[in-house]
Amino acid sequence: MDETTLTLDNKINAILDQADRMFLSTAVNGTPSGSSVFFARDGEDLVFFTFNTTRKAEQIHYNPKVQAVIWPKGQEGIRGLQIEGECFKIKDEKEIQRARELVLATTTAFQEFMDDEFLVKNKVVGYYRIKPTVIKHVDFYAETKFEWKEYPQNQPSEALEVLRALKNRLLIWIRAARVPFFTASIVPILLGAVIAHGDLASMGAETSWSWSIFFLALFGGLLAHAGTNISNDYFDHTSRNDEFNKLFSPFNGGSRMIQAGLLPPWKVLLAALICFGGTIAIGLKLNAILTGSAFGDSPLLWIGIAGVALGLLYTMSPVRLGYHGWGELSIALGFGPVMVLGTHYVLTAPYLQSADLAWHWQTPLLASVPVAILIMLVVWINQFQDAPADKKAGKNTWVVRLAELDGNVVRYDRPFKYYMVFN
Repeated sequence: MDETTLTLDNKINAILDQADRMFLSTAVNGTPSGSSVFFARDGEDLVFFTFNTTRKAEQIHYNPKVQAVIWPKGQEGIRGLQIEGECFKIKDEKEIQRARELVLATTTAFQEFMDDEFLVKNKVVGYYRIKPTVIKHVDFYAETKFEWKEYPQNQPSEALEVLRALKNRLLIWIRAARVPFFTASIVPILLGAVIAHGDLASMGAETSWSWSIFFLALFGGLLAHAGTNISNDYFDHTSRNDEFNKLFSPFNGGSRMIQAGLLPPWKVLLAALICFGGTIAIGLKLNAILTGSAFGDSPLLWIGIAGVALGLLYTMSPVRLGYHGWGELSIALGFGPVMVLGTHYVLTAPYLQSADLAWHWQTPLLASVPVAILIMLVVWINQFQDAPADKKAGKNTWVVRLAELDGNVVRYDRPFKYYMVFN
């Protein structure tokens, strides 16, 4: 090691030994965040504690590139370090224990949370490691005011960065659309398709079944579901509902893409409009197949208009159906009759028109009722945890209307009683 490197190492170590806090900067999709964090040294790495639900932790999960600024105690921004690096959540149990001990040697301010059994069991607490790629030493007293030390061993390859960026971008949109909940759309669409296939078979018209129409209907329904979820996130942000909600989970409180700093609000709104635009385009194409005109008068046209309206107006101002006690009914209609009837119609209409037969909608409508109630109940049960935030934001769901809220105390006896009536 030459004298210059040794001297720079000594300067870096001197500052790190004097400091116990850093200002940590993270960013995803052009949305930056910054926070003051206690840190400890682990060789050349820095380790710190935070909650996994914080904005910085969420952003680190999707973009591990961070920058930390460290100034010694008593300095006024004249001598310090700017550290660029790769930050990762520590997962190995032995490394977690080591990081915990190192952080506690720096500060015991968060020990109460570190040792909380509930938080630990539910993986709310986390320990993170920064592996530096570049450390810039800044000293305005010195003749050489900026010096750099690089850590090429910690720098990922360009190929890995590309793959990681693509994967994380995909995961962000999967989370924004809440893809795991698409079963709520797939089930009613499959139900409508099964009834349609049975009806065609009973009429001796099995050959009229069209897989292309089925997959168009399925894709259109999934886009409508995604648009509803994403627009709900945007408009619950504008009402500050999701900002008020501190009791969120994977099942309630939205995807929290805006609150976690993973997507800016304008991208969320644009994505919702694109999804609904795709749904409308598919619906008009199917209507053109059935009637010869995209805007031809047919049950599909009106079912489609109803479906898009329910999805958009669920939380869109100024209507906000979900804020005025109509949200549960909207969900039941949208994921029940609208999807079941729409699917059944597009799959049977070509044969019915060719044979000059009427559309028998009574069977799919009756079959849609249990599905509508089931999906409504799934949403309803998740509203219990949202009730305090919903009340504060003026979102008068059935739970909010029926529950007794007294400050921070919520009594759910009445909403649960009515919930059980539908079971």
